[in-house]
Amino acid sequence: MNRLKATIGWRSAAALVVANMIGTGAFTTLGFQLELIPSGSVLLLLWAIGGLVAWCGAVSYAELGTRLPRSGGEAHFLSEIFHPLMGFLSGWVSLTVGFAAAVALSAMAVGQYLAAWTGWPPLLTAVMSILVLSLAHGFGTRQSSRLQNVLTGLKLLVVLGLGLAGTFLPAPEGAVVNWSFGGVSTLWSPGAAVAMISVFYAFSGWNAAAYIVEEIEEPRKNLPLALVIGTLLVSGLFMLLQYGFLRQAGTAALSGQIDVAQVAAAAMFGPTTGQWVSVLIGILLLTGISAMIWVGPRVVRAMGDSHHLWRTFGKLSAGGIPQRATWLQGGISLFLVFTSTFERVLLYSGFVLQLFTFLAVLGLLLMRWRKQGEAGYSSPLYPLPQLIFLAFSAWSLVYLFLNQPMESLFGLLNVVAGLIAYYFDVRVPATAEEKL
Repeated sequence: MNRLKATIGWRSAAALVVANMIGTGAFTTLGFQLELIPSGSVLLLLWAIGGLVAWCGAVSYAELGTRLPRSGGEAHFLSEIFHPLMGFLSGWVSLTVGFAAAVALSAMAVGQYLAAWTGWPPLLTAVMSILVLSLAHGFGTRQSSRLQNVLTGLKLLVVLGLGLAGTFLPAPEGAVVNWSFGGVSTLWSPGAAVAMISVFYAFSGWNAAAYIVEEIEEPRKNLPLALVIGTLLVSGLFMLLQYGFLRQAGTAALSGQIDVAQVAAAAMFGPTTGQWVSVLIGILLLTGISAMIWVGPRVVRAMGDSHHLWRTFGKLSAGGIPQRATWLQGGISLFLVFTSTFERVLLYSGFVLQLFTFLAVLGLLLMRWRKQGEAGYSSPLYPLPQLIFLAFSAWSLVYLFLNQPMESLFGLLNVVAGLIAYYFDVRVPATAEEKL
């Protein structure tokens, strides 16, 4: 089995978590949520719950990653805990939805945000974003780490600046927000559950460092640090940012809008500055693309260790990185950019991604019961964080399936496609990889 080199400290791993978490969801989902829940107080509470659930997931994945210390995330965890089929399906979903589709979504958003500044067609900007960053990450892990730290530092400064400005600048007179809570029934309504899925999507990325555990120095110490510190930092920023957006723009102006950051910035600083903020958001989304191009190929490499169909893509280059997997993921992302719309790619991803993180955290409970895996980090207050994560995840998944069945079924169809791929994988001769 080829092994990746451990060259990444906890700061770079935490930067990877931050870069994965702060992406399209933070700047686009609030308008959708306001159509479902008009109360600003309930929405902020949902975002706080999202942060709590993300922390519960982070400590769970820290334990999973130290008990099963191999890169690959859910693809590795579910293979070891349940069955190789479950790991294969998780890896399939990570490749087609978790990373490739997310890269495509971010690239399309970058194209729209930067169109006025570059003068390029959005499609061209999206394609160039994927190609250039894939090439940059093809040079090696240390270069990836340095690039990620620089881009993430810029992202943190801008997000913090927007959040502080929205919180402390005088709010415009027309920015009206319904801060009434509306009772417990509002929080447990179907609309809140569907909105919660979009909050989970915005927080997705809290598990990013678990995908590269083999490349982290002293993972038993540094993986928990990276996951927990990165998640807590972003949770605080998200609360500040969404409160600032609501306070400055008001619910009427934001409801149904995708470019909520630009709407809020225009209310804070005026239309011209709002346009420049739009350009900054576009640049920041490049950091998310960079992070996902870094992490995603590690899932393919991990799948290649166990599944012949993927083994040729799991081979490492002379520099010790999964270069073929990087090109594969980039190719899928480009295909989605050329053939799909932003809305079509986004519709089904939240349901199926939450489903597999649910299974991974459930797997930790089974591991503890079986006393399976190596001795490693133990999540605090066990099993309370795991039960909180599972309860909120199940609540959102059930309500989404009942109230948005088409979107949920599209996600499940992707899983069916993975089942078909697995059927062919188990029929590939073990020696076939040697001919590739």
